[in-house]
Amino acid sequence: MPKTVGFLLFNDIEELDFVGPWEIFSIWSKTFDGPKTITVSQNSGEIVCAKGLKIISQYSFSNCPSFDVLVVPGGWGTRAQAENAVLIDFIRERSKHCKYILGVCTGAFLLQKAGLLDHKQATTHWRSLERLRLFEQTRVQEKRFVQDGNLWTSAGISAGIDMSLAYIAHVGGDELAGKIQFNAEYYPLDIRYGSLHRSNEAPQYLKKQQVSGSAGLMSWLNTGIDAKNVPATKECEQNKQVVIGEEIPITQLSSKL
Repeated sequence: MPKTVGFLLFNDIEELDFVGPWEIFSIWSKTFDGPKTITVSQNSGEIVCAKGLKIISQYSFSNCPSFDVLVVPGGWGTRAQAENAVLIDFIRERSKHCKYILGVCTGAFLLQKAGLLDHKQATTHWRSLERLRLFEQTRVQEKRFVQDGNLWTSAGISAGIDMSLAYIAHVGGDELAGKIQFNAEYYPLDIRYGSLHRSNEAPQYLKKQQVSGSAGLMSWLNTGIDAKNVPATKECEQNKQVVIGEEIPITQLSSKL
Protein backbone atom coordinates (compact mmCIF):
# COMPACT_ATOMS: atom_id res chain seq x y z
CA MET A 1 0.00 0.00 0.00
CA PRO A 2 1.27 3.50 -0.77
CA LYS A 3 2.49 5.71 2.05
CA THR A 4 2.39 9.15 0.39
CA VAL A 5 0.53 10.53 -2.63
CA GLY A 6 2.08 13.61 -4.24
CA PHE A 7 -0.06 16.01 -6.27
CA LEU A 8 1.81 18.11 -8.81
CA LEU A 9 0.52 21.69 -9.10
CA PHE A 10 1.18 24.51 -11.57
CA ASN A 11 -0.50 27.71 -12.68
CA ASP A 12 -3.62 27.34 -14.87
CA ILE A 13 -4.23 23.83 -13.57
CA GLU A 14 -7.86 22.73 -14.02
CA GLU A 15 -9.47 22.91 -10.57
CA LEU A 16 -11.42 19.64 -10.59
CA ASP A 17 -8.52 17.73 -12.13
CA PHE A 18 -6.75 18.30 -8.83
CA VAL A 19 -9.54 18.78 -6.28
CA GLY A 20 -11.58 15.71 -7.32
CA PRO A 21 -8.79 13.17 -6.83
CA TRP A 22 -7.51 15.12 -3.80
CA GLU A 23 -10.91 14.70 -2.14
CA ILE A 24 -10.99 10.95 -2.80
CA PHE A 25 -7.43 10.36 -1.63
CA SER A 26 -7.91 12.63 1.40
CA ILE A 27 -10.98 10.69 2.52
CA TRP A 28 -8.85 7.58 2.31
CA SER A 29 -6.09 9.29 4.29
CA LYS A 30 -8.12 10.91 7.06
CA THR A 31 -11.02 8.48 7.46
CA PHE A 32 -9.55 5.09 6.62
CA ASP A 33 -5.89 5.45 7.62
CA GLY A 34 -4.71 5.74 4.04
CA PRO A 35 -1.59 7.37 2.60
CA LYS A 36 -0.59 10.92 3.40
CA THR A 37 -1.44 13.48 0.69
CA ILE A 38 0.90 16.34 -0.20
CA THR A 39 1.09 19.07 -2.84
CA VAL A 40 4.20 20.15 -4.71
CA SER A 41 4.95 22.83 -7.29
CA GLN A 42 8.15 24.18 -8.76
CA ASN A 43 8.57 26.96 -6.20
CA SER A 44 5.80 26.13 -3.66
CA GLY A 45 3.47 28.93 -2.58
CA GLU A 46 0.42 30.30 -4.38
CA ILE A 47 -0.99 28.60 -7.47
CA VAL A 48 -3.69 30.29 -9.58
CA CYS A 49 -5.92 27.72 -11.23
CA ALA A 50 -7.56 27.92 -14.65
CA LYS A 51 -10.88 29.26 -13.31
CA GLY A 52 -9.31 31.61 -10.76
CA LEU A 53 -9.18 29.44 -7.63
CA LYS A 54 -6.03 30.11 -5.59
CA ILE A 55 -4.35 27.33 -3.65
CA ILE A 56 -1.12 27.08 -1.67
CA SER A 57 1.37 24.39 -2.61
CA GLN A 58 3.12 22.84 0.40
CA TYR A 59 6.46 21.93 -1.14
CA SER A 60 8.82 23.02 -3.88
CA PHE A 61 10.77 20.69 -6.14
CA SER A 62 13.86 21.25 -4.03
CA ASN A 63 12.38 20.36 -0.61
CA CYS A 64 9.61 17.90 -1.53
CA PRO A 65 9.72 14.67 0.50
CA SER A 66 9.50 11.30 -1.18
CA PHE A 67 6.19 9.89 -2.38
CA ASP A 68 5.26 6.60 -3.97
CA VAL A 69 2.24 7.76 -6.00
CA LEU A 70 2.37 10.79 -8.29
CA VAL A 71 -0.83 12.49 -9.49
CA VAL A 72 -0.42 14.85 -12.46
CA PRO A 73 -3.55 16.92 -13.17
CA GLY A 74 -4.23 18.71 -16.42
CA GLY A 75 -5.67 22.01 -17.55
CA TRP A 76 -4.73 24.81 -19.89
CA GLY A 77 -1.47 25.25 -18.03
CA THR A 78 -0.14 21.94 -19.36
CA ARG A 79 0.63 23.62 -22.68
CA ALA A 80 3.18 25.91 -21.08
CA GLN A 81 4.42 23.31 -18.61
CA ALA A 82 5.15 20.82 -21.39
CA GLU A 83 7.95 23.23 -22.35
CA ASN A 84 9.14 23.63 -18.76
CA ALA A 85 12.22 21.43 -18.63
CA VAL A 86 12.48 21.72 -14.83
CA LEU A 87 8.96 20.41 -14.29
CA ILE A 88 9.32 17.64 -16.89
CA ASP A 89 12.59 16.54 -15.30
CA PHE A 90 10.87 16.46 -11.91
CA ILE A 91 8.16 14.15 -13.28
CA ARG A 92 10.70 11.96 -15.05
CA GLU A 93 13.02 11.59 -12.04
CA ARG A 94 10.37 11.22 -9.35
CA SER A 95 8.42 8.68 -11.39
CA LYS A 96 11.42 6.34 -11.21
CA HIS A 97 10.74 5.94 -7.48
CA CYS A 98 6.93 5.74 -7.69
CA LYS A 99 4.85 2.61 -7.52
CA TYR A 100 2.11 4.30 -9.56
CA ILE A 101 1.69 7.40 -11.72
CA LEU A 102 -1.78 8.85 -12.31
CA GLY A 103 -2.47 11.42 -15.01
CA VAL A 104 -5.75 13.34 -15.09
CA CYS A 105 -7.14 14.89 -18.28
CA THR A 106 -4.41 16.71 -20.25
CA GLY A 107 -1.90 15.87 -17.55
CA ALA A 108 -1.27 13.01 -19.96
CA PHE A 109 0.74 15.40 -22.13
CA LEU A 110 3.16 16.11 -19.28
CA LEU A 111 3.58 12.37 -18.80
CA GLN A 112 4.14 12.00 -22.53
CA LYS A 113 6.76 14.74 -22.54
CA ALA A 114 8.55 12.92 -19.71
CA GLY A 115 8.60 9.74 -21.83
CA LEU A 116 6.16 7.85 -19.62
CA LEU A 117 3.54 7.13 -22.30
CA ASP A 118 5.86 5.43 -24.79
CA HIS A 119 4.37 2.06 -25.78
CA LYS A 120 1.57 2.59 -23.25
CA GLN A 121 -2.20 2.75 -23.50
CA ALA A 122 -3.55 6.11 -22.35
CA THR A 123 -6.44 8.53 -22.62
CA THR A 124 -7.11 12.24 -22.10
CA HIS A 125 -9.83 14.88 -22.45
CA TRP A 126 -11.98 14.32 -25.55
CA ARG A 127 -10.84 17.63 -27.07
CA SER A 128 -7.24 16.43 -26.95
CA LEU A 129 -7.56 12.82 -28.11
CA GLU A 130 -6.43 13.62 -31.65
CA ARG A 131 -3.53 15.67 -30.31
CA LEU A 132 -2.43 12.71 -28.19
CA ARG A 133 -2.67 10.44 -31.25
CA LEU A 134 0.08 12.51 -32.88
CA PHE A 135 2.49 10.68 -30.57
CA GLU A 136 2.54 7.36 -32.40
CA GLN A 137 4.18 5.44 -29.56
CA THR A 138 1.14 6.08 -27.35
CA ARG A 139 -1.86 3.79 -27.86
CA VAL A 140 -4.80 6.13 -27.32
CA GLN A 141 -8.02 4.69 -25.87
CA GLU A 142 -11.40 6.45 -25.81
CA LYS A 143 -12.27 5.32 -22.30
CA ARG A 144 -13.19 6.98 -19.02
CA PHE A 145 -9.85 5.89 -17.63
CA VAL A 146 -7.09 3.49 -18.62
CA GLN A 147 -4.63 1.41 -16.65
CA ASP A 148 -1.44 0.13 -18.26
CA GLY A 149 0.84 -1.43 -15.68
CA ASN A 150 1.63 1.15 -13.01
CA LEU A 151 0.41 4.00 -15.24
CA TRP A 152 -3.15 5.29 -14.99
CA THR A 153 -4.68 8.04 -17.12
CA SER A 154 -8.19 9.47 -17.17
CA ALA A 155 -10.41 11.34 -19.57
CA GLY A 156 -11.33 14.94 -18.85
CA ILE A 157 -11.78 16.74 -15.55
CA SER A 158 -14.42 14.77 -13.58
CA ALA A 159 -13.04 11.44 -14.83
CA GLY A 160 -10.15 11.81 -12.38
CA ILE A 161 -12.57 10.95 -9.57
CA ASP A 162 -13.54 7.66 -11.23
CA MET A 163 -9.90 6.83 -11.89
CA SER A 164 -8.96 7.55 -8.27
CA LEU A 165 -11.65 5.22 -6.92
CA ALA A 166 -10.66 2.52 -9.41
CA TYR A 167 -7.02 2.85 -8.40
CA ILE A 168 -7.93 2.53 -4.71
CA ALA A 169 -9.99 -0.56 -5.48
CA HIS A 170 -6.98 -1.94 -7.35
CA VAL A 171 -4.55 -1.52 -4.47
CA GLY A 172 -6.90 -1.73 -1.48
CA GLY A 173 -9.90 -3.76 -2.62
CA ASP A 174 -13.49 -3.07 -3.55
CA GLU A 175 -14.68 -2.74 0.05
CA LEU A 176 -12.24 0.07 0.80
CA ALA A 177 -13.10 1.87 -2.44
CA GLY A 178 -16.78 1.41 -1.64
CA LYS A 179 -16.38 3.01 1.78
CA ILE A 180 -14.64 6.00 0.26
CA GLN A 181 -17.24 6.25 -2.49
CA PHE A 182 -20.01 6.15 0.12
CA ASN A 183 -18.35 8.82 2.28
CA ALA A 184 -17.97 11.05 -0.78
CA GLU A 185 -21.55 10.16 -1.80
CA TYR A 186 -20.22 9.78 -5.32
CA TYR A 187 -22.87 7.96 -7.34
CA PRO A 188 -23.18 9.88 -10.64
CA LEU A 189 -26.37 9.78 -12.64
CA ASP A 190 -26.27 7.93 -15.94
CA ILE A 191 -27.94 10.88 -17.63
CA ARG A 192 -26.95 12.48 -20.93
CA TYR A 193 -28.25 16.03 -21.42
CA GLY A 194 -28.62 17.39 -24.94
CA SER A 195 -27.03 15.52 -27.84
CA LEU A 196 -23.30 16.29 -27.80
CA HIS A 197 -22.55 12.84 -26.39
CA ARG A 198 -23.65 11.46 -29.78
CA SER A 199 -21.51 13.86 -31.82
CA ASN A 200 -18.53 12.72 -33.85
CA GLU A 201 -16.18 14.39 -31.37
CA ALA A 202 -17.51 12.47 -28.38
CA PRO A 203 -15.33 9.60 -27.08
CA GLN A 204 -16.68 6.11 -27.58
CA TYR A 205 -17.51 5.47 -23.94
CA LEU A 206 -20.04 8.34 -23.99
CA LYS A 207 -22.03 6.84 -26.84
CA LYS A 208 -23.38 3.91 -24.87
CA GLN A 209 -27.13 3.87 -24.36
CA GLN A 210 -28.05 5.94 -21.31
CA VAL A 211 -31.04 7.81 -19.91
CA SER A 212 -31.38 10.98 -21.99
CA GLY A 213 -32.03 14.49 -20.76
CA SER A 214 -34.28 16.02 -18.14
CA ALA A 215 -37.33 14.18 -19.48
CA GLY A 216 -35.53 10.89 -19.04
CA LEU A 217 -34.45 11.95 -15.57
CA MET A 218 -38.01 12.81 -14.50
CA SER A 219 -39.27 9.52 -15.92
CA TRP A 220 -36.59 7.68 -13.94
CA LEU A 221 -37.43 9.60 -10.75
CA ASN A 222 -41.17 9.04 -11.14
CA THR A 223 -40.70 5.30 -11.66
CA GLY A 224 -39.27 4.90 -8.17
CA ILE A 225 -38.61 1.58 -6.47
CA ASP A 226 -40.86 -1.35 -7.23
CA ALA A 227 -42.62 -1.83 -3.90
CA LYS A 228 -43.57 -5.45 -4.58
CA ASN A 229 -39.87 -6.34 -4.51
CA VAL A 230 -39.33 -4.70 -1.11
CA PRO A 231 -40.80 -6.86 1.66
CA ALA A 232 -41.68 -5.14 4.94
CA THR A 233 -39.09 -6.82 7.15
CA LYS A 234 -37.16 -5.70 10.21
CA GLU A 235 -34.27 -4.91 7.87
CA CYS A 236 -36.44 -2.20 6.30
CA GLU A 237 -36.76 -0.50 9.65
CA GLN A 238 -32.98 -0.60 9.97
CA ASN A 239 -32.50 1.35 6.72
CA LYS A 240 -32.05 -1.75 4.56
CA GLN A 241 -34.13 -3.42 1.88
CA VAL A 242 -34.23 -6.97 0.55
CA VAL A 243 -34.60 -7.26 -3.23
CA ILE A 244 -34.77 -10.68 -4.92
CA GLY A 245 -33.09 -12.30 -1.96
CA GLU A 246 -30.12 -9.89 -1.88
CA GLU A 247 -29.66 -7.47 1.01
CA ILE A 248 -28.79 -4.00 -0.25
CA PRO A 249 -28.49 -0.74 1.76
CA ILE A 250 -31.34 1.59 0.85
CA THR A 251 -28.74 4.28 0.18
CA GLN A 252 -27.54 2.17 -2.74
CA LEU A 253 -31.05 1.91 -4.15
CA SER A 254 -31.54 5.68 -3.95
CA SER A 255 -28.00 6.71 -4.79
CA LYS A 256 -29.01 8.20 -8.14
CA LEU A 257 -31.37 10.77 -6.58
